[in-house]
Amino acid sequence: MEATSPRTSLFGLSRAQMKEFLLGFDDRPFRAQQLMKWVYHEREYDVMEMTNLSKSFRSALAEVSEAELPSVLRQSTSGDGTTKWVVGTKDGGAVECVLIPDGRRNTLCISSQRGCSLDCAFCATGKQGFAGNLLVEDIVGQVVQAQTWLEGDPARGELTNIVFMGMGEPLMNFEAVMTATDIFMDDLAFGISKRRVTISTAGVVPRIYDMCGRTEASLAVSLHAPNDDLRSFLVPINKKYPVADLLEACRAYLGSLSDRRIVTFEYTLIDGVNDSNAIARDLAKLLRDFRCKVNLISFNPIALADFRRPSMENVRSFQRTLIDNGLMVTYRTTRGSDIDAACGQLVGQFADRTKRRDRYSAVQQPSM
Repeated sequence: MEATSPRTSLFGLSRAQMKEFLLGFDDRPFRAQQLMKWVYHEREYDVMEMTNLSKSFRSALAEVSEAELPSVLRQSTSGDGTTKWVVGTKDGGAVECVLIPDGRRNTLCISSQRGCSLDCAFCATGKQGFAGNLLVEDIVGQVVQAQTWLEGDPARGELTNIVFMGMGEPLMNFEAVMTATDIFMDDLAFGISKRRVTISTAGVVPRIYDMCGRTEASLAVSLHAPNDDLRSFLVPINKKYPVADLLEACRAYLGSLSDRRIVTFEYTLIDGVNDSNAIARDLAKLLRDFRCKVNLISFNPIALADFRRPSMENVRSFQRTLIDNGLMVTYRTTRGSDIDAACGQLVGQFADRTKRRDRYSAVQQPSM
């Protein structure tokens, strides 16, 4: 039997890509606008029900396209209101995304890879290994799922922020993340402000330069240490792209933006590792002349890392040192830890290509 070509997901196309895709059916550019409004504004996923399109156009399009929501394998809600979904991906695996409500603000933390190709010392995702990049429709589907759930109860409010801080290193899946970001900021789709779509990276320097002129999303960098020795221990990609190179790339990205923006430096505080006042002073010196904000996060315990959370006394002391040295500092309250939805705890379900998961599990097993 002749193999059937896979159908194109309408969730996987930016507006420009949608126009290109539709040229085979109708060369009028407004068709892409109509289609995106049906999918994202009307929540109509059956092409044959899009009644302002001609029947012949719908029939032809239905043969080669689909708009299927990701399957929800599991949903968990924390005592603090945080909701986590395990959602299926096109390859049969699963990733996790987390919705964090905070007053009138709803922030969705989404995944970009099945696992992570990096292996940061304090992150559960990296300990699970890596199975590959998500497709654009896998990424966008997480947001559609969350938005659909929010709309089920008006009291929940609207989706206001999207952050690529879930499973995976976003800039190692560059094209898919850029396309998804275009869709998030498009008024015909989600219409999220460029300041409220944040791409977080552990420091893939060449791709930060590639972001210049390609997107205007906000940038967050997982820094976690002010010097190369400590950062290379916590974030191994630092061995390839050291701190000085990383900061230079961040400056270049800020310079490419049309408005005066800042970079957010994420800093996970780990007891006895990177939470001393001396390290805080080094961090303040490093970032003294940088247009930035430091977001402090207490380490969230995971099974495969022998680290401890810092005391709140240490957290406050570290924060005060940074503030006294002129930095803008926030502290991210831990949310969703009771359902393993806090920062660094996401694991998902996928076949690990790297065998990293097996190696870590073997280390954890007691000798007989």
